[in-house]
Amino acid sequence: MSPHAKYVLSRVGQAAAAVLGVYILVFVIMTVLPGDPVSSHLRNPEYNYSEAEIQELLAYYKLDRSLWEQLGVALARLSQGDFGISLGANRPVAAVLWDGIPSTLQLAGTAFVLATVLAFLITLAAFYLPDRWGGGLFRAFPSLFLSMPNYFIGLIVIDVFSFQLGLFLINDYQSLNSLIYPAATLAIPASAPIAQVFITALDGARAEQYATVAISKGISRFKLFTAHLLPNAALPTLTISAIIVGDLLGGSIITESIFGRNGVGSIIEVAATEQDVPVLQAAVTLAAVLFLVINLLVDLVYPVLDPRLRVAVTARKENTRW
Repeated sequence: MSPHAKYVLSRVGQAAAAVLGVYILVFVIMTVLPGDPVSSHLRNPEYNYSEAEIQELLAYYKLDRSLWEQLGVALARLSQGDFGISLGANRPVAAVLWDGIPSTLQLAGTAFVLATVLAFLITLAAFYLPDRWGGGLFRAFPSLFLSMPNYFIGLIVIDVFSFQLGLFLINDYQSLNSLIYPAATLAIPASAPIAQVFITALDGARAEQYATVAISKGISRFKLFTAHLLPNAALPTLTISAIIVGDLLGGSIITESIFGRNGVGSIIEVAATEQDVPVLQAAVTLAAVLFLVINLLVDLVYPVLDPRLRVAVTARKENTRW
């Protein structure tokens, strides 16, 4: 097996172990909390469960057994893709979450694209425009955007573009506007760390000797950027972009609530209100899985973008043999 293939398998194994660790940690935290949230939920008169249904669900979750036996049963079910039964909806948890996953992924994906484009434009303006033309102002944008929380931006967007200008209806869930405005609300603060890291990386690459030599040879600014600066600034920017995905997933919960979108955020909100532990546990686990998968893909792309990393992996494997 080639060193690169071993590296890929190693990273996949580490990601799988991390996912398993997150699931076990969430399970233990939910289980050791004072009281029995499942029993207290089922016996709430508001949900009108019969005694037979209560006993059936208690037996399903094996609450009469020890913590480690419950964990073993939960892991066995997880290996089959079974997250349990929602206590509020009395449906499989996977089906409950799937009702909101497409909408949330659509929102987070659109927001990520907008954030990337916005960060790229801010970086170009900050890097190339002289201060007297606003270059210094653009360098201040990331700090400004970071100081603006999602709910604040969302309320401004709704007030200006919906109430004042009438460009979209807050209760219209089918048009493109119902996606663009919430995505822009998420994208503005998400673009800030990407632009900040990108600007810093370009400044560092521009100060390197190879860039100075290239400029002395009369290289054009466009070729300097695409052939020398951009490849060296791509790795740290790619890393922070992967981390931003987690922020987008977390921010989507608040944004969906502000704009009235039905997604995983609204499902988590209802589950937290109703103490629907199986749904909360599955939602946290799936968020961790998505975050780890994206970071795994970034790790696997690194050697493709930077040949030095392929050499480092090969050298490390060779040294291990000795």
